[in-house]
Amino acid sequence: MRSRSLLAAVALAMAVALAGLLPGEAQDKSAAVKPLRELPLAEEAAPPDITRQSVPAGGFERAYRQQPPLIPHKVEGYQVSVDNNACMSCHDWPGNTKVGAPKISETHYVDRQGVRLDKVAGTRYFCQQCHVPQADAKPLVSNVFQNATQAK
Repeated sequence: MRSRSLLAAVALAMAVALAGLLPGEAQDKSAAVKPLRELPLAEEAAPPDITRQSVPAGGFERAYRQQPPLIPHKVEGYQVSVDNNACMSCHDWPGNTKVGAPKISETHYVDRQGVRLDKVAGTRYFCQQCHVPQADAKPLVSNVFQNATQAK
């Protein structure tokens, strides 16, 4: 009987505490979150200007040791499926020598058991699992990120 009373008192206290957190209640306006979208949802925003991506000489710096290289170009429309990987046409040998693209690392030709292969290992075939496109773009939110060499 006593435990039921205690449980009911705890439930009542939690309900009272949560009552101030319900939507629609007055909230401190200084704590409001500024949305990334600048126009109301009912209005259609103009598309951003399309500009060619600038790539620093020597590519983008890496933020930490062993970071996979960043992709310095757009990859929209690239087909990557079990049967086809558009990245390989430029980055696998001998195609890389024809277009002057960096050749993929030799580590990508080794399977999980350490066996060297003649083609890219299945675990390394889907490039964007590790490699991501990079662009010089204005950050959506402010941050104080420092790469590994800056943080020392």
